[in-house]
Amino acid sequence: MYPITYITDCHDANARARLSTRIGALFGQSPTIVAADGPDPESFAALTLLDCLIATSLLGEDGHPTITLLNIAPRDGVWPNGVPFCFFWFGKHLIASTFNARALSLVRRELGIDRVEVTDIREVVAAAGFDANDTAKIAGTQFRSLWYLPLLAKWVADGRAVPATETAVPEVLDAEPVVSVVDNFGNCKLDRALDLAPGDTLSVAQRNDDGSVTIVDVTCYPHLTAVPRNAPGIVPGSSGAGFTELVIRGGSAAEAFGLQPGDPLIEPVTEQVA
Repeated sequence: MYPITYITDCHDANARARLSTRIGALFGQSPTIVAADGPDPESFAALTLLDCLIATSLLGEDGHPTITLLNIAPRDGVWPNGVPFCFFWFGKHLIASTFNARALSLVRRELGIDRVEVTDIREVVAAAGFDANDTAKIAGTQFRSLWYLPLLAKWVADGRAVPATETAVPEVLDAEPVVSVVDNFGNCKLDRALDLAPGDTLSVAQRNDDGSVTIVDVTCYPHLTAVPRNAPGIVPGSSGAGFTELVIRGGSAAEAFGLQPGDPLIEPVTEQVA
């Protein structure tokens, strides 16, 4: 059996129950469901997927294969009934995902995964032996990440022939560092490592309750415990390959700076307050 992690923006109690039951019926075990919530689920999903794959390294032994599912599928009208689904491998670890460039951007940039296998639901389900009526149900449902994505993962994991087209992952270029995840301590995990040395300062945009922005010069420290208590600091974080975090030792950087996932760390302003 494969350990299964499911990162999804469909995470209400009803959705979790259905996902757990269907995946349990397919794989013999239910997944760990991770809610991609908040104002920017794509950014959260991108960093979380990268972290999940990095977490399979440095085990001191061979370890077991894993499956990670990712569903971030806004229906933006570009694709009929939502974006297609794809799959790829990271070593012996299988990832089945919506073909979402932002959600895949960090594994593209950090792990070099620049091509994936994109599938067509009708083609794949029909090739698996479903009749025309059931194929239409699965392809036309609102909840494709329930009815199709687990099937795709199961068939690929089982080594079945799955029709797919190798497709390049579009490169996503963010000009400024972006907050991807706010952890339970209020630390703001960025989507990259910044080229800073201890003692350097970074001008960070603090969003105030009245809508104004104050620029705060924040010092870089080698690790969290070097940050003065109750003071802000920039440190190498726990995500990615030491991706940078904005922290307040003993407090919440997200609350103090008014930051949430999707916010740039540096924002152009018309007035600077020292």
